[in-house]
Amino acid sequence: MHRSTRGFRTGLFGLCLALGLAACSATFDNHGFVPPPEDLAAVNIGDSREAVIETIGTPGVSGVMRDEAWFYTAYRVRNYAYRAPEVTERQVLAVSFDGAGRVQNIEEFGLDDGNIIQLSRRVTTSSVREISFLSQILSNFGRINVGDVLGGE
Repeated sequence: MHRSTRGFRTGLFGLCLALGLAACSATFDNHGFVPPPEDLAAVNIGDSREAVIETIGTPGVSGVMRDEAWFYTAYRVRNYAYRAPEVTERQVLAVSFDGAGRVQNIEEFGLDDGNIIQLSRRVTTSSVREISFLSQILSNFGRINVGDVLGGE
C-alpha cells in the first residue's frame, strides 16, 4: 500500500507541475485581414474600386474605408500570464484612390513603421472653489431675506 501511495503522489505532483507550466505559456490571438501577396499582385494601378472589391474584397471590421483610401489591417497579440497583451506582428495595407475612384498607390507597413502617439492630458482649470457642503449652507444664511421667505410685503 505504501508503494502505491508514493506513485499516486508522484503522478499528482507531475500533473500539477504540467498544469502550472501550461498556464504560464504564452497564447497568441490573430486579428484582422490583409490579402495574401498572390491576390494583391492582381491589383494594378488604375483599377477601379469595383475591381479591387472583386480581387481582394473590402476591408473587414478591423479595416477602414474612406473615400481616398482603404486600409486593411492584421495583427498578432501575445498574451502571457499576468502581463499586459503585446502586439508582436502588425501589417497594414493602404490602397489609395484618386478623385475618379481609381487605384493610385498601394503601400504596406509593418510593426517597425508605426509611430507611438503621445496623448495630451491637458486639464481645463475651473473657477469653482472647493467648498464643503456645510460651508455652502452657512454662507447662504446672510443672503436670506425673511420677508421673502414668509411671503410678507
